[in-house]
Parts: sequence; structure tokens; C-alpha cells
Amino acid sequence: MTGKILLSTAYLPPIEYFSQIIKSKEVFIEKEENYIKQSYRNRCYFLSSDGPRFFTVPVFMGSFHKIPVKEIRIDYSKRWQQIHLRALISSYKSAPYFIYYFENIEKIILSGYEYLLDLNMDLLKALLKMLNIEAKLSYTSVFKPIGTSENDFRHKINPKKESIYIPKQYFQVFTNGKDFISGLSIIDLLFNMGPEAIDYI
Repeated sequence: MTGKILLSTAYLPPIEYFSQIIKSKEVFIEKEENYIKQSYRNRCYFLSSDGPRFFTVPVFMGSFHKIPVKEIRIDYSKRWQQIHLRALISSYKSAPYFIYYFENIEKIILSGYEYLLDLNMDLLKALLKMLNIEAKLSYTSVFKPIGTSENDFRHKINPKKESIYIPKQYFQVFTNGKDFISGLSIIDLLFNMGPEAIDYI
């Protein structure tokens, strides 16, 4: 088990994200960094009948290029909640454990959070509870540049970078046991494996 780790905030994060949490005594979620586009901070991947698809929580960026992630507000004019929930139902309604977990996730997504950071944190706490993972979570209070903190995963877990993390393969809807798809949101594992999900992290 490692000591402290540093993670970016993330929307329905991939399994790799939880693999770091489960190995750590204390987890710090970065809230002082400048927001980064096209990252897991507001993006996740579901497995559909057409393959992996990414879904994004739209946010207000204004005319500024550098905005602290703690100040990033969600844009509800895009009807993203309905799009994401419909995609979840379409992708996972036939998954063995979908009915056990969907309602809780749906409730949080529909809660109308103003800030992305708050939405992500409440989803993370709910997912950890579903997975039966105990974790000590805190927000950062100051920004530490890359390379100055041990066990810093803020930029290592990134959809734009090839991951060295090798997940254990499990049953997935639409793959029929072939061509396992990695890099998906933790909910893919949760909906398919239920209480056994923790054994695949």
C-alpha cells in the first residue's frame, strides 16, 4: 500500500483511477490546478453496441484560458444529463447488475450541481461505496507543479495517453467474451460484475 496519492477530479472515472485509490492510504483530489480540456475531468467512456463512446459534461469556459478547476461550472443548456442517462440505459440495461446501481447514479447526475468538482466528488463517493472500497478523500489546498509530488497521477491517467495499466478481463455486454475493451468507465465493470467488481480492480 502506498501513502498519499494525487489525482485529478474525474467524471465516472476509468478502472485505472480506482486501482490507484485502492492501493493508497490517503487520496488528494486536485482542485487548485487550471482546468484541462479533453480529459477525464469531464469525460468518460461507455461501451455501446457500436463500440466505446465518450460522453462529456459541458462546462462554461468563458473567455479565459486559465480557470481553476474548482471554479468550473456545468452548462445545463446542452441537456447532457438526458443524453448520458439514455446512453447508460441503452448500453447497460441488459447488464446483470444494472438495476442495482443505476438509480443511485441517475439521482446524482440529475441533482443539478453548479460545479463540476462537486458532481465528480459525489459520484466518486457513491461509486466507492458501491464497490465496497474505503478511502480517505481530501481536496488539495495548494497547487503543486508536476514532478514535485510523489505518486502524482493527475496527468498520467489521461484518455489522450496510452496507459500502461493492464486491467483484468471480465464479461462485457456487446463483446460476447471476445475483444475485451479497456479504458471504460468504472460503471462498465460495476454493471457487469456487481459485488465481484472489486476483484477486477
